[in-house]
Amino acid sequence: MDDKTLILTEYIKQSSHRTKVLQSIGDDVLKPSDITHETAIHINNVSRSLKQMKEKNLVYLINPESKKGRLYKLTEDGKKVLRNLK
Repeated sequence: MDDKTLILTEYIKQSSHRTKVLQSIGDDVLKPSDITHETAIHINNVSRSLKQMKEKNLVYLINPESKKGRLYKLTEDGKKVLRNLK
């Protein structure tokens, strides 16, 4: 495993919310509200986690022009980190 993946995995592990959000997305494309329903994490915390993970290039927004119904998917880095969490 490369150093970047190790560092990003440790970053995710530092927050139970980030860990649950990343695992919730998995191979799917999800809206923040879907993640909230699946994880029972408050929508504000889901949004914060998604923003943090987007800044680290772990997730990306596939419809950035949309204000409602935003869809998130894991990047290749996000998928590598997810595999390390298992």
